[in-house]
Amino acid sequence: MTDAASNFDHVDFDEMFAALCSEVGFCLHDKGQKKVIAALPKGLDAAMKAVLAAEGVDEPNAPGDLKKAVRDCLKAHVQPG
Repeated sequence: MTDAASNFDHVDFDEMFAALCSEVGFCLHDKGQKKVIAALPKGLDAAMKAVLAAEGVDEPNAPGDLKKAVRDCLKAHVQPG
């Protein structure tokens, strides 16, 4: 997993997960956070799906607004600053 996160050295994961908690209401446990970090190299959609899975949300049936909120929150924190 270290290799997966190496392309995202500029990302403050603590800040990203705090934003997911405060802005979207998804306060992920450590195991869920690790899955999201591992999914990031596969793209924002994969990371969004990992967030939803960690929260026990059925991704295909999740409201589009929820998916967009999670994806937008992730995107705001992984873009090079």
